[in-house]
Amino acid sequence: MKVATAREMREIDQRAMAEFKIPGIVLMENAGISVVQAVQEKLSGVQGKTVTIFAGKGNNGGDGLVAARHLFNMGADVKVLLLEDPGKITGDAAVNLEIWRRMGQKVYTVTQKDDFNAVRLFLVRTDIVIDAIYGTGFRGTVMDYAGRIIEAVNASGKPVIAVDIPSGVEADSGRAGGPCIRASLTVTFGLPKVGHLLEPGAECTGELRVVDISLPGSVLADDRIKCNLVEESMVRGWVPFRHSSSHKGDYGRVLVIGGSRGMAGAACLTAGAAARAGAGLVTLAVPEGIYCPVASKMTEVMVTPVPQTSAGTLSKEALPVIRGMLERSDVLALGPGLSTNPETVEAVRRIVDLSHIPIVLDADGLNAFVDHTDLIKKAGKPLVLTPHPGEMARLAGISAAAVQNDRLHAARSWSSAWGAVLVLKGHRTIVAAPDGTAYINTTGNPGMATGGSGDVLTGIIAGFMAQGVEAAGAAAAGVYLHGMAGDTAAREKGMMGLVAGDILDALPGVARLIESREN
Repeated sequence: MKVATAREMREIDQRAMAEFKIPGIVLMENAGISVVQAVQEKLSGVQGKTVTIFAGKGNNGGDGLVAARHLFNMGADVKVLLLEDPGKITGDAAVNLEIWRRMGQKVYTVTQKDDFNAVRLFLVRTDIVIDAIYGTGFRGTVMDYAGRIIEAVNASGKPVIAVDIPSGVEADSGRAGGPCIRASLTVTFGLPKVGHLLEPGAECTGELRVVDISLPGSVLADDRIKCNLVEESMVRGWVPFRHSSSHKGDYGRVLVIGGSRGMAGAACLTAGAAARAGAGLVTLAVPEGIYCPVASKMTEVMVTPVPQTSAGTLSKEALPVIRGMLERSDVLALGPGLSTNPETVEAVRRIVDLSHIPIVLDADGLNAFVDHTDLIKKAGKPLVLTPHPGEMARLAGISAAAVQNDRLHAARSWSSAWGAVLVLKGHRTIVAAPDGTAYINTTGNPGMATGGSGDVLTGIIAGFMAQGVEAAGAAAAGVYLHGMAGDTAAREKGMMGLVAGDILDALPGVARLIESREN
């Protein structure tokens, strides 16, 4: 499913009206009716129930006025509170305001601080609130009196249904610069918006319901909308499944270079995940000092010792050996547990330079390019970078807060700048490709915030790439299945005690589930 920005959604509406001759007031009517259906479900019927609608001056408020009319006709006691001078309402919203008045119904204007006591009284007496104050065009911070009303709605404890997007949330980023509605349910139209999926907007959205308001499907599927929600149907199209006549050579060879004294586990998790993701052969190259414990642990993976520094980390002396290993591999996963030893950092940069195969760069593989991201752009082969916000901040030379402030923009802009697929990890991981295509993932849970979880993801992505999946698809499928495996593990073991090995153990089961649904 596509994910739209406010501008893209505006263009969709305009095309529906201009090219398909669907009147805007018809779209507004359908939007309002879909909100009514949500209210009916939430209250198990509306007869005799009190519904309070907070409406703004734009089309969002117009949707709320349509809902008011239908709810009134169904027997609800409807209170419409308008946060704007009625004379400033125009277009289709003004038509619906006039209809409401001609039905003999009152509009309460709440634009002054003196109106606030009345607002609190309405909230005490209501069964449900409809938020139709600000729509997807909102930017910045809500006005003072509107902010007080939003805070009162949130404090009321009453269920809230947001129209299109919770008021105070920016549709393009999920940012909330001040008070914002915390909805129980958000009813949005045509496509989800970026702000529904990224924090803090995702939390404010509550349950998200995407409804059809008769927008043409061809317009909603426009290829110019380049942000996507990762869905199971997509993953089925990306992930290669086994053919009866195949052999291990058909599923690619992954080389994992990682580990150091005291950090062997990260490399083991990555290699194990590459194997679990279906790679035909996985080789793990580790500093010779940790070879024996790693080799005894990794029974399904070939382990090779390479020269090490006096600190027990990858040495430049390993480069000739690694060059030969690269010649026999299809994908390289580089970085887990390598350390930031200066000689190792230099070796990592040389490996990226001399490699002829695609690379998944993670952890200390990323750290090696801080202040040297020009080398990433010059790499000349497909790269997938998998930073968490802190690593992303170091690479980009900005703060982690700046990264998190607009995650989609950060992922897209730096993916384009570096010419690499970028996996910005965290809640709602984002995958961005240099051409602007992006994917937002919704699987996963807070229990996965544990050491080694990212190493598992690196191995999954490398395993898919080894089987011929292009870089962005491998990354998007990887984050989806990684999160799905984490969700499975959390259901079985809870979040508090979840460890990376639990995610790895759950991976074959979720892959089997997706495969069985295909059949």
